[in-house]
Amino acid sequence: MKLSRPARRVTLVMHVIASAGWLGLTLGLLALGLTAATTGSAVTVEASVRAMKLFADRLLLPLAFLTLASGLLLSLGTQWGLARHRWVYTKFWLTLATTTATAFALRPGVNAAVASVAAGEGLPDAGDILMGPVVSLSAYLFMTVISILKPWGPTRRGRRLRAAGRRPEPAGRVTETV
Repeated sequence: MKLSRPARRVTLVMHVIASAGWLGLTLGLLALGLTAATTGSAVTVEASVRAMKLFADRLLLPLAFLTLASGLLLSLGTQWGLARHRWVYTKFWLTLATTTATAFALRPGVNAAVASVAAGEGLPDAGDILMGPVVSLSAYLFMTVISILKPWGPTRRGRRLRAAGRRPEPAGRVTETV
């Protein structure tokens, strides 16, 4: 099933906006985490981790799922395909991995930091609150770069599909190669 041109454009715009939002949100989480980890003020630590919780609970997963769904729709509904090009395949698996890590590692880590700070115990470990945003940001930047550069060429499946789509030249016809 191929997407019509208007549907492809709408899906592409949704994908870019959701991806940029996820990237920006991750930068915000990193800034808040750095603030919490480096400040000497208990009030600033509490405000930072509470803001992180708000972002993590309300915004992260919807943006992650929208990015994943729109990327999947684009790959399946366009000539790029899901497993025809290595860069698309890589982006799919990285998006799936970062979405899973967001749900099962980053959010629980932020929630644990909020609970610890609210109980007056202070920030448990600054590395824990910074690791998620740093890893996520690295993955998102990498995916952005490969989306632009489209490196590595087609997969074996992509080469097979491309070769199957070519028709041999009719007998007696001479083609010139440059």
